[in-house]
Amino acid sequence: MGSVPGRIVVYGVTGSGKTTLARKLAERTGLPWHSVDDDLAWEPGWVAVPDEEQRRRITLLVAEDRWIIDGMFSRWRDIALPRAELIVALDYPRWVSLSRLVRRTVVRCVTRRRICNGNVETVREIFSGDSIIVWHFRSFARKRRILRGWEADPGVPVVRLTSPRKTRRWLASREW
Repeated sequence: MGSVPGRIVVYGVTGSGKTTLARKLAERTGLPWHSVDDDLAWEPGWVAVPDEEQRRRITLLVAEDRWIIDGMFSRWRDIALPRAELIVALDYPRWVSLSRLVRRTVVRCVTRRRICNGNVETVREIFSGDSIIVWHFRSFARKRRILRGWEADPGVPVVRLTSPRKTRRWLASREW
């Protein structure tokens, strides 16, 4: 990869490490990173940003020449995907992403660390139908099909990484 792509999507299943990798890519490349959860999806009090407002926000964001986003929601993928120059797809085994997700969620509940515009995860939410862990099970197969489909017939170049070790090696091997 000679020149650094200016518009990068980090995509993967819930808990795969999209945000962490996007942040590291931003540090290495100097590209501005935008958290999908913070910038597009959630308001304080776990209020979901309405779909139309998410589409408005992503339209403005991806109109810029340089960015990294840590995900793509189906409700606005049609806006972001055509502008992307590279998709970094985290396609880890379920046990990797699920164990990361459970560990992260429990730590956040205990520490009450604020995320997504000041929201806090709670034990009650972990066991609710809207739990991020439940979402992992609902979305895992669909997200994997999507990223593997992009790799098989890419309209945008795709780097599919199948383990955290391969991701670290890929990141370290790039001359950003």
